[in-house]
Amino acid sequence: MTKTTASAPVLSPRALNRATLDRQLLLRRSGLSAKAAVGHLLGLQAQNVKPPYYALAARLDGFAPGQLSELMADREVVRIVTMRSTIHTHTAEDCLILRPLVQPARDRELINFRKGLQGVDLDRLAVLARELVEAEPRTMKQLREALLVEWPDADPQALAIAARCKLPLVQVTPRGLWGRSGQVALTTAEHWLGRPTEPRPTEPRPTEPRPTEPGPTEPGPTEPGPTEPRPTPAPDATVLRYLAAFGPASVKDMQTWAGLTRLRDAFERLRPQLRIFRDENGAELFDLPEASRPAEDTPAPPRFLPEFDNLLLSHADRTRVVPKEYWGRSWQGNQAYCTLLVDGFLAGVWKLTGDTLVVEPFDRLGKAQQKDVTAEGQRMLATLHPGTPYDIRFGTVVEK
Repeated sequence: MTKTTASAPVLSPRALNRATLDRQLLLRRSGLSAKAAVGHLLGLQAQNVKPPYYALAARLDGFAPGQLSELMADREVVRIVTMRSTIHTHTAEDCLILRPLVQPARDRELINFRKGLQGVDLDRLAVLARELVEAEPRTMKQLREALLVEWPDADPQALAIAARCKLPLVQVTPRGLWGRSGQVALTTAEHWLGRPTEPRPTEPRPTEPRPTEPGPTEPGPTEPGPTEPRPTPAPDATVLRYLAAFGPASVKDMQTWAGLTRLRDAFERLRPQLRIFRDENGAELFDLPEASRPAEDTPAPPRFLPEFDNLLLSHADRTRVVPKEYWGRSWQGNQAYCTLLVDGFLAGVWKLTGDTLVVEPFDRLGKAQQKDVTAEGQRMLATLHPGTPYDIRFGTVVEK
């Protein structure tokens, strides 16, 4: 620990919780538009179709699912593989910024498929794949069948994955639209959005880390390995935006969010314009000087979050949201559950079963808490499923 860090103010887990909830628009519902919220949050985890809608319903005042669907239909937001090798819903602008930033991880991913790609010229594959998907959107099945004509001895799945790694492929609508979602069909971000990625400053490429903590594994590509280095966009502006949405945070926190390493240099470049804190374990935390850090006793209403919400996945130390006694309780194997926050912290899971919203807490809730959770559940259901009658039932307390 440096002298500067040792003298920095200490933020308790509860203080970090309130600050992060405020940045995540979960302390009180925001009046931001759906597009502005997606941009502020640096995207929404979207491995499945519904989570982005539930994420915004928990965060925005007056949100209706048609707002996000319309943005997607108008190509103002898109679905694309970015952070942690998983699909996110991003604004069009962020798609063109963040995909190049995490491209090194996609390059590294190919090492796991090298056996199936022997004899394949990856640069030529990228050219052919681009021609195919820009001629018309293709499913992964169609893409691998077309590429197999050129490389009949290659592994078909590896060919399609290589195309996805080499190119910024977005899922075209109607995939992702509320109530209308179809099969996954892909084209390039540049073709879909009608503009290329903007030139940005570069620096030596970061690499993707190996997992160091237990936790749910988001469905998606397998863990990448090393490949040839290439220049990558400087992450400085994204560091500042990450802190605005997830701070105060450590270097490791942002690396966990992005699925990259070697981000310390960016934090050091920005250090003179940042405030420094530390957590109760002495870890150095960075933050924007004027960012809100609400008092620990600020009320935090219950919130129903979707599976794999970025609130729970974007810090190396998740104790600011997940109490240690509940670690591992919100997933089973690779299956993550929709989660419930009470007083700002993970407190249970939930599911829609038929015409019933079933809430399964990790500990017994008091009468006042049950009343507040019920009211929030009713609001969530009225927002996303208006006119559909649902019962709300509290299930058996989920045991360890």
